[in-house]
Amino acid sequence: MSQGQRIRWELTLLAYLAAGIMFFPIFWLFLTGFKSEGDAIAIPPKLVFTLTLESIQEALTRSDYGLHFLNSIISALGSTALALILAIPAAYSMAFYPTQRTQGLLLWMISTKMMPPVGVIIPVYLIFRDLRWLDNVWALALIYTVMNLPVVIWTLYAFFREVPHEIMEAARVDGASIPQELLRVLLPLSVPAIASAALLSIILAWNETFWSLNLTAAQASPLSVYVASFKTAEGLFWAKMSAASMIAILPVMVMGWLAQRQLVRGLTFGAIK
Repeated sequence: MSQGQRIRWELTLLAYLAAGIMFFPIFWLFLTGFKSEGDAIAIPPKLVFTLTLESIQEALTRSDYGLHFLNSIISALGSTALALILAIPAAYSMAFYPTQRTQGLLLWMISTKMMPPVGVIIPVYLIFRDLRWLDNVWALALIYTVMNLPVVIWTLYAFFREVPHEIMEAARVDGASIPQELLRVLLPLSVPAIASAALLSIILAWNETFWSLNLTAAQASPLSVYVASFKTAEGLFWAKMSAASMIAILPVMVMGWLAQRQLVRGLTFGAIK
């Protein structure tokens, strides 16, 4: 075996090892969801046990599961739609009509993602309280929009910047207005970027916990709060919580698998010339 082949084998083995380490918590979560409560808390952990659907049935048949699931769909899809409506024209203007402040604005937007949410929870909570937006799923979608907007703008901006300007100039020569240039020329070319940005936004909103725990109660709480509800004064029900977590993450996992080609294409466009 040549040195180059040995290095490739070592890198491949390292990649599989890293993937296995990253996948193991998900595997253990799914495994625990099929255990009884006694087997779930057994020490040492049981790898051989009797499979049971009791925890999954409990997670699915609770009266509030459907409401939490609907709230997750509304907040994730609603925030993603609003983020795209705001991000597409913003990314378009910064990619095709940049100014001296464009880069600084982009850095400022992405820097807001580095701020811990706990630092602004008090003013946001007071604003929501005064506006009577607490425990409102559409208000929660608005918070998710603000939270994910920098990521969506950056994703679309990186893609738009790589679109040949000659295409846009040709559309202008043919008499296309700016809305026509955006809607009829740029957007059809940007389907992979829009799909990847939308998928990222949905995943981030679907998995968000901090804002939903603090701004919702009984009527607007999504699945992330539903999972946390299995921690009660009686104790922490590991098997039921694992089953609820499994049910909560399955939709976004399936969506990610189905859309992985669009996601990778959108995120890597322009990386290889």
